[in-house]
Order: sequence, then structure tokens, then C-alpha cells
Amino acid sequence: MSTTAPSRAASRWDRVKGPTVLAGALLGASVLLHLRDPHRGGSWGYCPWLLLTGTYCPGCGGLRAVNDLTDGDVGAAASSNLLFVASLPLLVAWWSHTLVDRWRGVDRPGSTRRHVVLALTFAAVAMAFMVLRNTGAGAWLAP
Repeated sequence: MSTTAPSRAASRWDRVKGPTVLAGALLGASVLLHLRDPHRGGSWGYCPWLLLTGTYCPGCGGLRAVNDLTDGDVGAAASSNLLFVASLPLLVAWWSHTLVDRWRGVDRPGSTRRHVVLALTFAAVAMAFMVLRNTGAGAWLAP
């Protein structure tokens, strides 16, 4: 016969630790990208997809976009990777909603179906972005 200790309610810090650590890691990465300019060729390596295929992946220009955003230049960031810049408000809204829910102790049941639909939708948009930015009509989307 095994007994388990009664579980105590998670503290507020335990609930918000994940989103807080994520924000800290992203802030640290942004500082590194600000200090070491990715606009200089090879400063952060090269995109393996671009080297192998000669085409731009959906993430190409993302590091330059973060660097431009840390300089406050939204136009240059959008020019580097429009998909990344356009996704940021949605990601910030999702992160903020998650943080507030965890702060308040709200436990929303996750919907696997909803997460799959969101992931597939984002994958389809990213693929369409990749195809478009590698055509003549979408050359303005290239980093």
C-alpha cells in the first residue's frame, strides 16, 4: 500500500516561472543580437537551407529583424523578415494572456485539436511565405 503526500497548491512564482524564464531568455538573445550585428556576413553563421538550396527559408532574415528591432527600426526589421515581424504582436498577446492566467491561477484545459489547427495554420502560412519570397512576384519579401 503506497501513500502519497497531499499536493499543495502551486505558488504564484511556480505558476509564472515558465513564461518569465522564456521572456528572460528572449531578452538575453535579443541583447546578444544587438551586440553582435547579424548584418555582417557570417557573424552568426549561415542558413543551412540557403546554402543547400539557394532559396530563402521562412526564417531567413529573422536575426537581422531582431537586431533592427533592438535599434527601433521596425521598417528595416519588416524588410528583413515580414513574417517574423507580423507574428510578434500575436506571440506577445499569447504570452501575455498565458502570464495573466497563470498569475491569477486560472487553469484552462488545453485543446489538442486547437493546438494542432494553430500549428498547421502557421506551417501553411510559413510555407506560403517561403514560396512567395522565392518568386519574382515576392522578391520584395527576400531579406
